[in-house]
Amino acid sequence: MACTEHGHGSVLLGLVLLSLAASQSCCYGLSTFGFDIHHRFSDQIKGMLGIDDVPQKGTPQYYAVMAHRDRVFRGRRLAGADHHSPLTFAAGNDTHQIASSGFLHFANVSVGTPPLWFLVALDTGSDLFWLPCDCISCVHGGLRTRTGKILKFNTYDLDKSSTSNEVSCNNSTFCRQRQQCPSAGSTCRYQVDYLSNDTSSRGFVVEDVLHLITDDDQTKDADTRIAFGCGQVQTGVFLNGAAPNGLFGLGMDNISVPSILAREGLISNSFSMCFGSDSAGRITFGDTGSPDQRKTPFNVRKLHPTYNITITKIIVEDSVADLEFHAIFDSGTSFTYINDPAYTRIGEMYNSKVKAKRHSSQSPDSNIPFDYCYDISISQTIEVPFLNLTMKGGDDYYVMDPIIQVSSEEEGDLLCLGIQKSDSVNIIGQNFMTGYKIVFDRDNMNLGWKETNCEYISPLLNHI
Repeated sequence: MACTEHGHGSVLLGLVLLSLAASQSCCYGLSTFGFDIHHRFSDQIKGMLGIDDVPQKGTPQYYAVMAHRDRVFRGRRLAGADHHSPLTFAAGNDTHQIASSGFLHFANVSVGTPPLWFLVALDTGSDLFWLPCDCISCVHGGLRTRTGKILKFNTYDLDKSSTSNEVSCNNSTFCRQRQQCPSAGSTCRYQVDYLSNDTSSRGFVVEDVLHLITDDDQTKDADTRIAFGCGQVQTGVFLNGAAPNGLFGLGMDNISVPSILAREGLISNSFSMCFGSDSAGRITFGDTGSPDQRKTPFNVRKLHPTYNITITKIIVEDSVADLEFHAIFDSGTSFTYINDPAYTRIGEMYNSKVKAKRHSSQSPDSNIPFDYCYDISISQTIEVPFLNLTMKGGDDYYVMDPIIQVSSEEEGDLLCLGIQKSDSVNIIGQNFMTGYKIVFDRDNMNLGWKETNCEYISPLLNHI
C-alpha cells in the first residue's frame, strides 16, 4: 500500500515551508487498523529523558506547561468498509490503563526491518508522519518501566532497515516542492517550519514497512509500505517533549496516513479515536462508527482542509445561547480554545450556574491558565453544570468532563472550566473529547461521536 509524508498542520501561526514526498503501494482487502494510544505525561511516559522536570499533575505549573505547549502546537498549518478482519499494529490494539497526567495521546508503532518501535504523538491537526532519524538535533530519551528501568527511544536509521528506500524528487505525487530539488533523481527533502518558538521538523522523505497484523483468531501479518519524514532536525517544543519520539499526523490532507490507506483501497476513508476517562484509548483506521452515533458535517475548505465543524447553540443547564461559530477537532491540543463572543458567553453562562465562590485572587504572575475557576475545600461537594454544544444538523454534543482540578500552595484547591480564550481559530481539544469515540468520516465528510467506554488492557505494555 502507499502512504506518504504529511506536513504538520497549523492553526494560528501557519507553516512557512512544507516539502514532502511519498511511497509505493500494495493491495489488501478493505480493513481497519488499530493501535494503542497513551497520554503525554502519563506514568509510562514521565520517565522520558529531557522532559523529566514535568510539573506534578494538578498544579498550576502543570496546566501552564500544557497550555503553553498548546499555544505552540496550535501554530501549525491547520490550514463504509467491507467486513474483513480488522488490522492492527503488530503491538496490538488493546490499550493499557495508565494514570493520566495530560491529555495528548501517544501510540506505539513499529517501522522497518528489523522492526523498531516508536512512541509517536497522535495529531488530527496535522498531516505529516515523521520519526527522529539520522539525528542532528533530536530528543534522546526514553520511558521508565514498572521496575524503574529506562527503555530508550529508538531513532530510525535508513541504512539499518533492509526494507527502506529514499523517495526521490521525481516523485510527482508526493515530492511537493520539486523546484527546490537539485535534480530529479535527488532525495526529496521536507521541512515544516512554525512561526512560533522556533518549532520545526526537517529532514528527507523515506519509505519503509509499517508493521500491521489482522486482528482475528487467525492472526496474519499485513505489513504495509508507507512514506514518512526522516526527521534529522527538530527544534522548539519538539525538543521539550511535545513529540519526543515522532509525530503521527492524522489530518485531512491527502498526504496523511489515513488518506493514503484509503486511497490504496486498504480501508474506508474514515478512522476513529476513543478518549477514555481513565487516560486510555484506542484509534482504529477504517472505522466509520455506528448507525446510532450523532454526527455533524465538516466545513470543507480546499486550502488547508481540517476537521472543522459548526456549533450553532450553547446550552448550560437551562440557559441557552443561539450563537454560531466554527471549531476544529484537534487531538493534538490538550484544552479547548474559543474566541469571543462565544468564549465569554460560555464562561458567564457556566459561572452563573456554579454554586461555588469564583476564585478572584490570581496574581498577575499566576500560573493558572484558566479564567473561570472556583475555590473548593476537601469536604465540599460541587455539582458541575452540564455543558452541551449543539452542532450543525441539530445533534447534541454533551461535554462529559469540562472541569479541570488544580491544586496550588499559593492559590489553594480549585475547579476550573477547561477552556481558554483564543485569539485566532476555535479548537475543541482533547479535554472536551473525553468519554467519546470520535469518528472522522472523510467518506461522508462528517464528524461522528458516541459515548463509549474506552477501557482496554494491553498485554504488550504490562511489562513496561
